[in-house]
Amino acid sequence: MERKEFLSSLGLGAASIALLNCIGCSKNTDGPSGTSGPSGIDFTLDLNASANAALLNNGGYLSTNGLIVARTLTGSYIAVQRSCTHENYGLTYQANSSRFYCNNHGAAFSESGAVKAGPANRPLTVYNTQLAGTTLRVYS
Repeated sequence: MERKEFLSSLGLGAASIALLNCIGCSKNTDGPSGTSGPSGIDFTLDLNASANAALLNNGGYLSTNGLIVARTLTGSYIAVQRSCTHENYGLTYQANSSRFYCNNHGAAFSESGAVKAGPANRPLTVYNTQLAGTTLRVYS
Protein backbone atom coordinates (compact mmCIF):
# COMPACT_ATOMS: atom_id res chain seq x y z
CA MET A 1 0.00 0.00 0.00
CA GLU A 2 1.35 3.39 -0.97
CA ARG A 3 1.53 6.30 1.42
CA LYS A 4 -1.31 8.17 -0.33
CA GLU A 5 -3.64 5.14 -0.11
CA PHE A 6 -2.74 4.60 3.54
CA LEU A 7 -3.47 8.21 4.49
CA SER A 8 -6.72 8.14 2.53
CA SER A 9 -7.94 4.99 4.31
CA LEU A 10 -6.83 6.41 7.65
CA GLY A 11 -8.89 9.55 7.02
CA LEU A 12 -11.95 7.48 6.09
CA GLY A 13 -11.61 5.44 9.29
CA ALA A 14 -11.34 8.58 11.42
CA ALA A 15 -14.40 10.07 9.73
CA SER A 16 -16.35 6.87 10.43
CA ILE A 17 -15.43 6.98 14.12
CA ALA A 18 -16.43 10.66 14.34
CA LEU A 19 -19.78 9.88 12.70
CA LEU A 20 -20.47 7.05 15.15
CA ASN A 21 -19.67 9.35 18.07
CA CYS A 22 -22.11 11.94 16.77
CA ILE A 23 -24.84 9.33 16.41
CA GLY A 24 -24.20 8.13 19.96
CA CYS A 25 -24.83 11.64 21.27
CA SER A 26 -28.02 12.14 19.31
CA LYS A 27 -30.43 14.69 20.69
CA ASN A 28 -33.80 13.85 22.22
CA THR A 29 -36.36 12.80 19.63
CA ASP A 30 -39.17 12.00 22.07
CA GLY A 31 -40.14 15.62 22.51
CA PRO A 32 -40.63 18.61 20.24
CA SER A 33 -37.90 20.17 18.15
CA GLY A 34 -36.31 23.32 19.51
CA THR A 35 -35.77 24.21 23.14
CA SER A 36 -39.32 25.11 24.18
CA GLY A 37 -41.86 22.71 25.56
CA PRO A 38 -44.84 21.52 23.51
CA SER A 39 -47.96 23.65 23.44
CA GLY A 40 -51.63 22.70 23.61
CA ILE A 41 -51.03 20.02 26.23
CA ASP A 42 -54.14 18.43 27.77
CA PHE A 43 -54.13 14.73 28.67
CA THR A 44 -54.92 12.47 31.61
CA LEU A 45 -53.04 9.62 33.22
CA ASP A 46 -54.82 6.77 35.00
CA LEU A 47 -52.66 6.17 38.06
CA ASN A 48 -54.05 2.63 38.34
CA ALA A 49 -52.58 1.73 34.94
CA SER A 50 -49.32 -0.24 35.16
CA ALA A 51 -47.67 2.13 32.64
CA ASN A 52 -48.10 4.96 35.16
CA ALA A 53 -47.11 3.02 38.29
CA ALA A 54 -44.00 5.17 38.84
CA LEU A 55 -46.28 8.05 39.81
CA LEU A 56 -47.70 6.14 42.77
CA ASN A 57 -44.46 6.62 44.72
CA ASN A 58 -42.95 9.87 45.95
CA GLY A 59 -39.90 10.56 43.79
CA GLY A 60 -41.20 8.57 40.81
CA TYR A 61 -41.48 9.97 37.30
CA LEU A 62 -42.26 9.05 33.73
CA SER A 63 -41.84 10.57 30.28
CA THR A 64 -44.90 10.97 28.08
CA ASN A 65 -46.16 13.34 25.38
CA GLY A 66 -42.86 15.27 25.34
CA LEU A 67 -43.07 15.91 29.10
CA ILE A 68 -41.71 14.58 32.34
CA VAL A 69 -44.46 14.03 34.89
CA ALA A 70 -43.13 13.49 38.40
CA ARG A 71 -44.27 13.03 41.96
CA THR A 72 -42.10 15.02 44.34
CA LEU A 73 -40.82 13.67 47.64
CA THR A 74 -43.63 15.61 49.33
CA GLY A 75 -46.26 13.93 47.12
CA SER A 76 -47.07 16.82 44.77
CA TYR A 77 -47.38 16.20 41.03
CA ILE A 78 -45.36 18.35 38.64
CA ALA A 79 -44.89 18.36 34.88
CA VAL A 80 -42.24 20.04 32.72
CA GLN A 81 -40.97 19.76 29.17
CA ARG A 82 -38.79 16.70 28.66
CA SER A 83 -36.04 18.46 26.70
CA CYS A 84 -33.27 20.67 28.03
CA THR A 85 -33.53 24.31 26.97
CA HIS A 86 -29.82 24.33 26.17
CA GLU A 87 -29.72 21.86 23.27
CA ASN A 88 -32.89 19.75 23.43
CA TYR A 89 -31.37 16.68 25.10
CA GLY A 90 -33.60 14.56 27.32
CA LEU A 91 -33.83 15.32 31.04
CA THR A 92 -34.20 13.05 34.05
CA TYR A 93 -35.88 13.82 37.34
CA GLN A 94 -33.68 13.51 40.43
CA ALA A 95 -36.10 13.58 43.35
CA ASN A 96 -33.43 13.48 46.07
CA SER A 97 -31.91 16.67 44.63
CA SER A 98 -35.32 18.20 43.80
CA ARG A 99 -34.22 18.86 40.23
CA PHE A 100 -34.43 17.98 36.57
CA TYR A 101 -31.01 17.16 35.14
CA CYS A 102 -29.44 16.98 31.69
CA ASN A 103 -26.80 14.24 31.60
CA ASN A 104 -25.35 15.62 28.37
CA HIS A 105 -24.03 19.02 29.47
CA GLY A 106 -24.90 19.11 33.19
CA ALA A 107 -27.69 21.68 33.11
CA ALA A 108 -30.00 21.49 36.14
CA PHE A 109 -33.46 22.92 36.76
CA SER A 110 -35.51 23.29 39.93
CA GLU A 111 -38.85 21.55 40.35
CA SER A 112 -40.44 24.87 39.36
CA GLY A 113 -38.44 24.84 36.08
CA ALA A 114 -35.93 27.57 37.02
CA VAL A 115 -32.32 27.17 35.88
CA LYS A 116 -30.12 25.98 38.77
CA ALA A 117 -26.96 25.31 36.73
CA GLY A 118 -25.92 26.10 33.16
CA PRO A 119 -25.13 25.94 30.37
CA ALA A 120 -28.90 26.35 29.95
CA ASN A 121 -30.04 29.94 30.49
CA ARG A 122 -33.80 29.56 29.89
CA PRO A 123 -36.25 27.93 32.31
CA LEU A 124 -38.27 24.84 31.47
CA THR A 125 -41.86 25.12 30.34
CA VAL A 126 -44.00 24.05 33.30
CA TYR A 127 -47.46 22.52 32.95
CA ASN A 128 -50.44 22.38 35.30
CA THR A 129 -51.44 19.18 37.07
CA GLN A 130 -54.74 18.33 38.71
CA LEU A 131 -55.50 15.12 40.61
CA ALA A 132 -59.09 13.82 40.75
CA GLY A 133 -59.26 10.44 42.47
CA THR A 134 -56.80 8.25 40.55
CA THR A 135 -56.80 10.41 37.40
CA LEU A 136 -54.05 12.95 36.91
CA ARG A 137 -54.74 15.68 34.37
CA VAL A 138 -51.78 17.49 32.79
CA TYR A 139 -52.52 20.63 30.81
CA SER A 140 -51.12 23.93 29.51
